[in-house]
Amino acid sequence: MHNLFEPGDILNSPYEAFLFDTCKMSFPIRPHWHHYMEILLMVKGTAVVESDEKKYLLKPGDMAALPPKSIHAIYNVPGSHENLLYYVIKFDLNRFRENIGYVPQLKSAVMQAMNAPGLSFCFSSEELSGFSVLEFVSGCAKEAESRHYGYYMMMHSYLNCILVNMLRIWREHGFTPSYEVSAPSAHSIDTITEYIDAHSSQPLKVEQLAAHCNMSYSFFAKQFKQLYGRSCKEYIEYIRIIKTEDMLLFTDYDLTYISQAAGFSDCSHMIKTFRKYKNITPKQFRMQNTKVLP
Repeated sequence: MHNLFEPGDILNSPYEAFLFDTCKMSFPIRPHWHHYMEILLMVKGTAVVESDEKKYLLKPGDMAALPPKSIHAIYNVPGSHENLLYYVIKFDLNRFRENIGYVPQLKSAVMQAMNAPGLSFCFSSEELSGFSVLEFVSGCAKEAESRHYGYYMMMHSYLNCILVNMLRIWREHGFTPSYEVSAPSAHSIDTITEYIDAHSSQPLKVEQLAAHCNMSYSFFAKQFKQLYGRSCKEYIEYIRIIKTEDMLLFTDYDLTYISQAAGFSDCSHMIKTFRKYKNITPKQFRMQNTKVLP
């Protein structure tokens, strides 16, 4: 069983951008997460994009913004095997800091939007009309490929334009960023999700994770909910369900093995938890989905 965490060298490579062609690259993109924020711009074909518990249908001209640490995957539309072509940009959102006192920091505003209830992370081609999104996104890919002098600065400029226009669209849907910037959380809780991912097949208790972060149980639980939008126990369950789903789709392991590999106490516990999140049993899920092995 593979871990969901996709490592990346954010310190030395804070920006990545490229054109993804499913004819030339491994596809579908199985569930994974990373510390980068990710932007997808569909050029050809229609893709299903899953991000945490949200699902989007991305058509040509549509764009999706995937938050840092979100568990996401990209597939063909069920029953379709068409070639897909889309741009991918991955970048460290922490690089976007403003020191102007009368506006919110760009990073803070974007993260507030991504934690706001009801806002969509998918932007239709109609919403993006009048905004040169293809120019900026393809510009990032060209700069990343050429690596000419100052290419990081050029990519940073393009990304500023993309993020500001995203915020403008969100504001049209009623979102208003706060002017307060919260203090950064302790490093250990910022990276505790990596630990959970790597050890999800083992018994995990919130008390032990709190001690791992040198925090009291109550403070850790409160901070975790604020950072990740769900309780630590719910997050552990969710990680295990994602890994269960991945094994149901991409392996022929039986349910008993999958329940043990995913970290559930037994098969019945896995079935009950899977039904809670997916409204279907694991067996039914496997039978209804016929995604092709990569």
